[in-house]
Amino acid sequence: MSRPVALITGASRGIGAAVARVLAPTHDLLLGGRDEAALAELAGSLGSARPWPVELTDPGALAAATADLTRLDVLVHSAGIAELGPLAEAGADVWRRTLDLNVVAVAELTRLVLPLLRAARGHVVLINSGAGLRANADWGVYAASKFALRAYGDVLRAEEEDLRVTSVHPGRVDTDMQRGVRAQQSGDYQPHLYLHADSVARAVATAVHASEDAHVTDVVVRPRPRPSS
Repeated sequence: MSRPVALITGASRGIGAAVARVLAPTHDLLLGGRDEAALAELAGSLGSARPWPVELTDPGALAAATADLTRLDVLVHSAGIAELGPLAEAGADVWRRTLDLNVVAVAELTRLVLPLLRAARGHVVLINSGAGLRANADWGVYAASKFALRAYGDVLRAEEEDLRVTSVHPGRVDTDMQRGVRAQQSGDYQPHLYLHADSVARAVATAVHASEDAHVTDVVVRPRPRPSS
């Protein structure tokens, strides 16, 4: 393949799908996720993409899915979950589910493809959260996972000097995940107060397309409220 290759997890919807659309003109894409039908539909609309269905929390499946990769220039970690509630009610199962997808799967996938990223002097993009910068009540488990993800990115950047590593911290984004969050909070869904997923994707693209001498390490994107329709 003559064009650079980007692998995007969580690509079936939300920020992941938006990142795929914005990188499609310049990259060949591997669309990671569990919803094979949604991945196939998105891949068909882009032309430069193919589905890469895998269960990220299954180490064996992850190893098998990465074994045939021969090139990787950009790795975007967009998959994640958010389960809210008081720490007093967060059992071990919630902690394990959250950390397994939001941190452990990120570390393991990156480890498996690190030789390819090194060969390409590539780029790792971590879709983090405002919760990775500040923790609030009822967000303890999710925030802990995002603080850990930020630390992971900082250490990867320090250890792999030939790579670019970017942590992106969006505020609330108008996505299905945000609908789930608001349902957990028993709050109204107010999309005019949230970022568009495309806005976050454009921030990712800015980091990816930065000139060779530039390394965009951290990006914070906050929503700008708009008039409600």
